[in-house]
Formats: sequence, C-alpha cells, structure tokens
Amino acid sequence: MPEANTPYIPEFITVHLGSPSSDAPNVTVPFADYIANVASSEIYPTWPENAIRANIYAQISFALNRIYTQYYRSRGYDFDITNSIAIDQSFVNGRDIFENVNEIARELFTSYISRQGFVEPLYAQYCDGIELQCNGLSQWGSVALAEQGYTPYEILTYYYGDNIDIITDAPVRGLTADLPSSPLQNGSTGDDVRTLQIRLNRISDNYPAIPKINPPFGIFSFDTEEAVKEFQRVFNLTPDGIVDQRTWYQIQQIYNGVKRLNDLNSEGLSLSDVTQQFPGVLRQGDNNIGVSALQYYLSYLSDFYTSIPRVGIDGIFGQSTTDAVRAAQREFGLAPDGVVGEDTWRAIYNAYIGIVATIPLQYTEGNTVPFPGVFLRLGVEDDSVRLLQEYLNYISRYIPEIPSVNPTGFFGTRTQDAVIAFQNYYGVNPSGIVGPVVWGGITDLYTDLYNGNRLGNRQYPGAPIGG
Repeated sequence: MPEANTPYIPEFITVHLGSPSSDAPNVTVPFADYIANVASSEIYPTWPENAIRANIYAQISFALNRIYTQYYRSRGYDFDITNSIAIDQSFVNGRDIFENVNEIARELFTSYISRQGFVEPLYAQYCDGIELQCNGLSQWGSVALAEQGYTPYEILTYYYGDNIDIITDAPVRGLTADLPSSPLQNGSTGDDVRTLQIRLNRISDNYPAIPKINPPFGIFSFDTEEAVKEFQRVFNLTPDGIVDQRTWYQIQQIYNGVKRLNDLNSEGLSLSDVTQQFPGVLRQGDNNIGVSALQYYLSYLSDFYTSIPRVGIDGIFGQSTTDAVRAAQREFGLAPDGVVGEDTWRAIYNAYIGIVATIPLQYTEGNTVPFPGVFLRLGVEDDSVRLLQEYLNYISRYIPEIPSVNPTGFFGTRTQDAVIAFQNYYGVNPSGIVGPVVWGGITDLYTDLYNGNRLGNRQYPGAPIGG
C-alpha cells in the first residue's frame, strides 16, 4: 500500500473499451498518454489555453478518483476506468492527439484537484454544458470564463467552490493494489488492520448492526473479528471473520459508498483517516498502545513458560521487553531477533488466547481472570463485561470515587462512567474503553483490596494472641 495511503500518479492505467459489463477489450496505456487522449477526445484544441488547462485538471482528477477508490477493481473488474461517456470520460484508442493539448497534458499530468482538508482526488464531474447539464464543470462554460480572463484555478473554483487546492508534483509509481499481502484474521497486525478497522467503524454508522472497533489501532482482536463477521452477514458473505480479497474489496466498496468518495459532494477523507500509525513491527524504542498490549501478554505467559521473563507494562519497548520477546521467539521456534513482526505477534497472541480460552468466564469472589482478548467498550454485551462489572462493584465498596454498576453483562453508560472513574483514579487516559492494561489495573486493584480486607486466622477482634 502506498505510504500513508495518499494519492499518487500511476505509470499506467487500464481502460475498458465499453460499458463495465460489456464484452469489450481492455487496453493499458501510460497515464500521461491516457490524459492526452481524453483531452483530445473531450475538448477542442482551438479553445483558450486556460480553458484547456482547467478541463485537463478535471480529467486527471476524475481518473485518479476512480483509481484511488478502486471503484472498478473493488467490484471485481480487471480495469481502472471505462471509456463509456455515460459514466466515465471519452477515450478513443489509437486516435491522433492534438499537439498543443498533448504538451499541456504532459505538463499537468502529475497534478490534480482536492478539497481543502481532504486527501482523495476530487470526483471532478463535468459535462459539455450545452446538451448535458451537471453539477460540475461546464466545458463550454469554461471557454466563456477563459475568454473573460479567468485563470485555470478561477475557472475551477467557479464550478467546484473556493475550498479546492491544485496538488502539484504528485509522485509517479507503479499502480499498487490496495489489498493486504495475505488475508487478515485474528492476530494480524499493522496498518492494513487499522485501515480495515477505520472503514468498518465508518460503515457501522450506516449499518448499526456492525459493532464499533475502539480503538482502531492496528491489532486484529476478537472485537474486529466480530465486526468482520457481522459485515459479512449483512452483505451475504461467508461469516468466517477472515478478510480475504472478496471481503476486503466489498468493505472498500461499501466504505466508498457511505463516504460518497465517488461523488462531487464527497464526505471526504481526512489525513487521519489514511495516515499509517501502526509501525507494522514493534521493536526496541517504540512507545505506544501496541507495546502495552504486547507486554501484558508476555507478562501473563511468563506464569506458564518459565523461559519467558516477566516484564513491566509501561508501553515502552526497552531492553527487558526485548529480552522477553527473544525468549518467546525461542520458545515458539522463531528467529530470536527481539523484533515483533506479524509471525511473532501471532505466536504470542495465540499462546495467550489458548490459555485464556481454558478459563471459565464466571465470577468467583477473590479470583480474577486475565484480559479476555477483546476490547470492552460501550455497547458490548457478554460475560466478560459481567466480570468487569463485578470487579468494579467490589472496588467501589472501598473507593467511593468509582460508582457501582448493575452486573448485567451489558456495557452501558453507567459502566462506561465507572471505567472512566477508574481510569482517572489509575492515572491513565479516561477513554472509557477497557483494553489489557486497564483490565490488568482493575484486576490488580481488586485482588489487592480483596486480600487486604480479608480477615485471616486470629485476625478477628477478640481473638487470643499467641499459641
């Protein structure tokens, strides 16, 4: 996937010479040649230069929007755009190219239009403005504006609004498929997972049966698996919780739809929607929530594997964490380099989940169970939430700042308030979400309070001393 998932100019573009479902051939041509062909097919070389430039900016942006959103490939087609003027733009394979249009196209082909604050190339809708009317640029109208002295940018803002920028000198590279190198599933990590989580969260606004994943920080856990399964159920895919090519492209297609990315009035993609934040690997020197989760799992495994040393849970990947990772790698037959890539993460996580799966999720006073492997948040309902509520209720007996809750197994607003109160007491970000670090803090405090307030032999008032 391109760095930060930001737009780039492809070296080549594949054009279907007909409507999408027609039995027509595809041609693959250099992107600059494609733009020169479209411009020569759509506009006249005798037009004022500023009108030609404005039209070419729109044509580039339209094509890049199709490519960036994987509009056709996410639907299972093997091309990037069609030459059907009913839905795309005109391309006449093998036609003569106007010399002046060719020069301008090759000057501008690394530039495109984008809304200010958004990332994706604008879906720069346009039409001739005489036989057809549309909400975007009028081709003949652009001629009239150019004749009045409008610059290309002024022509574009006249039709698309003042909140646009012309991005110049975009990088040129080979077309990169927006597809993970391997299927994503429980235990997968990285920015592909984070992209998946962001898309599912946005889709869930329109399809509320799909549960939220919070936070979307790039680790595929049970909450992500449940969201994937529900998405697959909603859209008639096999609900196995595994994101293969078909599920990935279906998610992308629905995401593009709810965000209206292929529409002039797009909801838009902010930089935070596409910036890569998960490092792909965890290594010494890192300091993030992924490290905290890793340390929790390693610390728990150390109780069952004598070869793995216990580590503190501070979110800082220091030497002790490196040593524990190397020990785990040796234990699980991996190269002991101390770096947590996907194979190492999966081995550690699966070993942890394998142990947790043997522990009944039921409340027994005085005993606690480890983090269940799924982030608990508003709206979640299962036995893990009921356990959390029991622990919080016991803590609330001794710490009045933390309110009690009804142990229903449903994570409602009162449970969220209690979690936030604990997080404030514990000195961590009051997000209202329970991950491994917060779960560990709650169970540790529960254990300390229980043991500290339990009356042992001869500790009750009036018991004889000695003997």
